[in-house]
Amino acid sequence: MVLIAEGTTTMQAIAIRLQPQQDLKRELDQFVAQQQLTAACVLTCVGSLSQIALRFANQPNATVQQGHFEIVSLTGVMSIHGCHYHMAIADAKGQVLGGHVLEGCLIYTTAEIVIGVLPHLLFKRQPDLVTGYRELAIEER
Repeated sequence: MVLIAEGTTTMQAIAIRLQPQQDLKRELDQFVAQQQLTAACVLTCVGSLSQIALRFANQPNATVQQGHFEIVSLTGVMSIHGCHYHMAIADAKGQVLGGHVLEGCLIYTTAEIVIGVLPHLLFKRQPDLVTGYRELAIEER
């Protein structure tokens, strides 16, 4: 376990709103690149989607569905060195699905997102020999 704690540094908050038909992941990744964010996280998100593209637990491929979905929760770790998002959505019957966010999640009416920027940290993605994936590496700046 790696734990970095900095009690005296203030997190900055940025609020953005996405428009209909924008791709949720693509827009967030572009925002991170434009702002040159090295360590940030999704604090909250409300909105809706007309299409989802989620990779469910332990599945190799995306599940793509069209319809009307409410964003119940969006969480993520963001950096120019790699972003990682998970989302829970509810369908018209209130049934909830969740998984790893991929490109193809299209905004229906809006996505109102608040991002927390952590200026004292640096998030990187490094190969992990145990998992076989590029996992989060946290450094102090």
